[in-house]
Amino acid sequence: MERLSQSPTDPAFVQNPWPFYDRLRRAGPLAFWIDYDMPMAASHSAVGMLLRDRRFGREDPCPPARPDHQAGFWAVEDHSMLELEPPRHTALRGQVLRTFTSRRIAALAPEIAALAHELIDGFPAGEFDLLDAFARPLPVRVIARLLGVPEEDAPHLLAWSNAMVGMYQARRTHADEVAAAGAARDFTAYLDRVFRAPPPDSLIAQLLSVEAEGRLTRPEVNATCILLLNAGHEATVHTLGNSVAGLCAANLWGATVTDDLIEEVLRHDAPLHMFARYVTEEVEIFGHRFARGDRVGLLLAAANRDPGVYLDPDRLDPARYPDAPVHHSFGAGLHFCLGAPLARLELLLALRVLTERCPRLRVTAPPRYADIYHFHGLERLDVTAG
Repeated sequence: MERLSQSPTDPAFVQNPWPFYDRLRRAGPLAFWIDYDMPMAASHSAVGMLLRDRRFGREDPCPPARPDHQAGFWAVEDHSMLELEPPRHTALRGQVLRTFTSRRIAALAPEIAALAHELIDGFPAGEFDLLDAFARPLPVRVIARLLGVPEEDAPHLLAWSNAMVGMYQARRTHADEVAAAGAARDFTAYLDRVFRAPPPDSLIAQLLSVEAEGRLTRPEVNATCILLLNAGHEATVHTLGNSVAGLCAANLWGATVTDDLIEEVLRHDAPLHMFARYVTEEVEIFGHRFARGDRVGLLLAAANRDPGVYLDPDRLDPARYPDAPVHHSFGAGLHFCLGAPLARLELLLALRVLTERCPRLRVTAPPRYADIYHFHGLERLDVTAG
C-alpha cells in the first residue's frame, strides 16, 4: 500500500484538497495517509463498498481510555446514533424515524421559504457576508422550529454546535476538547429546561412521548436532539455557502434551481470530506488485511470527484443529473444521513428564493475555506445582492 503524507491543516490543502485526493485515488483502492495513521479509500467504488460493508462500523471495538476533560462530550456522544451499531443503532434510529417523518419535513416547506424571504429582506446595502446574513441563521432557525425550541435561542445553539463539532476537526486542541465538553453539558442542561414544557406538536414532544413509553432513554433523547442540530446545521451551512460560491464561479448564478442542481452542488463541493470506520472483525479487503479495531478513512468528497465515474468531475454541471451515479455526500448504508431529506429541502428552497430575489448577486472577494477539516466550508462569503 502506498504511503502518502499531507497535513490536513496545511493552508494550501485546506483551500484545494483535490490534487492530494487525486494522488490517493491513483495509488489504488486503499492508500495510507501518514498524517492520519490509517488507510484511506478515495475512489467512488471503494468508498461505496466500505460504507455498506457491515464489518466496518462506527463503534470502536477496542476503545481507548478517554481523558477526564472530555467526559462531558462523550456523555452525550456515546448515545448518538451516529456512533452506534446494531442492535442499539437499529432500535434508536427506528424510534427517531417514527417522529422525523417525511410528512413532518414536507410541512416545513412554506416556513423555510418564508424564512429565506425574511432573511433576504434584512440584507444590508452594499457588501456583506452571506454566511452571517443567510447561510448560518436559516438552518439553525429551521431546526429550532422543528425541535420546538425558541428561535431567539439560536445564538446559544450555534455556539454549542460549533464547539461540539470541533471535536471532529483535524486542528483540535486541548482547549477545543474542553470547550466541546462544556458545550455538551450546557446544551444538555438547556434541553432539560425545554423538556419541562415543550410545544405540543414539536419533535421534542414526540421524542419525550416515545421516552415515556419506555422505547427511548433520556440520554438518547438528549443525544438525538443535539445530533439533529449539530449535523443538520453544520452540513447545510457549508453547502449553502459552497453552492453560492460554486455557482457564481461557474457563471451559473441564476440557473433554475432544481432537484438535479441540488444533487450536483452536493456532489461537487461536499460539506463533509472524510468519515472513519472501525474494523469489527479481521478481514482482508483490496489486498490489505485489517485487524479488529483498525480504522479506515472514507473520503466522501474524493469519491464524488472520481474521474472514472464522473465526466470532467471538477466541473460544476447540473445537467449531469439525474443520470449520473449517486454521490456519497450523505453516506450510504446503515448510517445514511437521517437528515438528508430536510437538507435537500432546505437547499432547494433557500437557493431558489435567493436566486429569484437576488438575480444579480455577485461574489466580491475570493472565497476562502475555513481550517475545519474534515468539514469543508467557507470562512465567509462576501457578496453584493445587486
